[in-house]
Amino acid sequence: MREVETGSADGSGQVSDRYDPARHSLGEREAAKARELTAGGSPTSVATVRRMRARYRAQGVWGLVDQRAARGSSPLGRADERVVETLLEVLKENAPRSTGTLSRLRRQVGWALDERYGPGVVAVPPESTFNRLARAVAQGRGLLGTALQRRHRSSRPEPPFTPTVALRPGELVMMDSTPLDVMAVLDDGVLGRVELTLALDLATRSIVAAVLRPAGTSAVDAALLLAEAATPMVMRSGWDEALAMRASVIAYERLVSLDERLAQAAARPVVMPETVVVDQGRVFVSTSFITACGSLGISVQPVPPANGPAKGGVERTFASVNTEFCQYVASYTGSDVTQRGSLTQEEACWSLAQLQDLLDEWVVAGWQHRPHEGLRHPWMPRRALTPNEMWQALIGVCGYVPVPFSMNDYIELMPVRWQAITDSGIRFDYRTYDSRALNDYRGQRSRHAGQDGKWEVHYHPYDPTRIWVRLPDGFVDVPWIHATQVTLPFTNFTWNHIRKTVSRTGTRGEHELALARALDALLRRASAGQGSPRERTLAARASAAVPFPRPPAPAARQDVLATLAPAAHLTEAAEDWDEETDWPDKDDDLLAWLDEEVPAHPAAPADRARGAGIINDARKGPDQWPQ
Repeated sequence: MREVETGSADGSGQVSDRYDPARHSLGEREAAKARELTAGGSPTSVATVRRMRARYRAQGVWGLVDQRAARGSSPLGRADERVVETLLEVLKENAPRSTGTLSRLRRQVGWALDERYGPGVVAVPPESTFNRLARAVAQGRGLLGTALQRRHRSSRPEPPFTPTVALRPGELVMMDSTPLDVMAVLDDGVLGRVELTLALDLATRSIVAAVLRPAGTSAVDAALLLAEAATPMVMRSGWDEALAMRASVIAYERLVSLDERLAQAAARPVVMPETVVVDQGRVFVSTSFITACGSLGISVQPVPPANGPAKGGVERTFASVNTEFCQYVASYTGSDVTQRGSLTQEEACWSLAQLQDLLDEWVVAGWQHRPHEGLRHPWMPRRALTPNEMWQALIGVCGYVPVPFSMNDYIELMPVRWQAITDSGIRFDYRTYDSRALNDYRGQRSRHAGQDGKWEVHYHPYDPTRIWVRLPDGFVDVPWIHATQVTLPFTNFTWNHIRKTVSRTGTRGEHELALARALDALLRRASAGQGSPRERTLAARASAAVPFPRPPAPAARQDVLATLAPAAHLTEAAEDWDEETDWPDKDDDLLAWLDEEVPAHPAAPADRARGAGIINDARKGPDQWPQ
């Protein structure tokens, strides 16, 4: 181009005869250059030389470069911008909907275009072209795929991501619940999925608490999980001695001198949470759970809504439980119905208590002794530590302070209600609780002005037969007046089922007694295999829910029915009774009478299993009571 315009190709001043501007016009020079390029093997016309020269004068050397090599390609091609805009809007509208086909999406886009621009004004691309366009528009946005894939994509927070770091045990404890991929055998052969509630210490990656419940975790399960994390796990009968803390890498001799509870403990860390990280689940943001954490001085840190990665540690642990524990257990269901075997229900053979025992053993033997890639020591950065090794390393720096839980601590973790103490006692959920311990406070207002003078009442959703009332001298155990009418374990959800099925035909007291008798009849039918499938499921879930957890009996007032468990103790107490003692005629007065007449037994059991057994079998003879 320089030779055509100036006659000199290299700018040295030497002008070629064919391109001398003094002898040839610009048109002649352009024609001469076209002939030269064609003779050199690049067929070129005069018009091409003229166009290239114009581009050279406008853009310099860049104007002579083949622009096709530098032109970027658009993944959308030459698609109409109106179609692209409408397609993106429809994709966003369909994001929360169930999985559909691309043909449905194409019809929806066509309807939207006709509504916005008029019928037939903007045409929808052909099917194959539309499918490529839809994939191109949705790429990177997570707007196509199955509903599950879209939910996972939408739950991701916006980058950049900052890793969560914890430097001492208990600094951050992540809690969550998930259905476990295993079928459990409940009472009377009823099968049901179980739910796992888990607490993971982020600093050591230790599973400090794991509880299996029938489907439907409640706030009391989550609250008592905190107490379990701070309580040593006791070795079970049948466990290998290698699972004991004294046989592990943990400095057992030093710790047991600080906490005697560790003498018979399994090799699972004991951690008192400082901050718990939870999701927006109903259980974890409930008033009961937050109040329980406040009573223990624990901060609650909810993650933003739909933000699973914010508690990715516990989510990843759930996946490990399913792959390393559940799939080796009989009646493993798989993560969804497409992965479920045809004989899953026939394989079910483990009860909920047996599954809990298996899970606890796996936590100690498998999880706590397995190297974790996220656990590194500054002095050994190339070696992955186990959770137990990391706990040993950190408590050597941070120290260990035992936190034993008393009876009041367990009661504080229970859900709370504020109720008035009337002449009839305390009544809620169509149940009346009464005891002579309330006599001095009937009709009185409490010191809590913010609660309109009502009294603080704690209750156990899995054991409605009693409540705990906070009086000026401490908690008092108050029984349900109709506890002897129901001979089998029941829970709040069992009681609510009866409330919906039994209509009121008499006074309030008569209706409550009718509810108790109807509940007892339902539980008896279900236990005999004669109830409906719904009733049998309710009874089975209630029976599985009762044994755990159970707070110890108050020291100031022992559970009278629990003290009756040893038959020998009854025999000794009967020798001191006067033959002319007046036995109470009414069931309502039985507990109060025994409270005064029967002396407390120093070895009375406080666990729920024995206490419930006495309540449920109160009408049987001593030889039939559970031993």
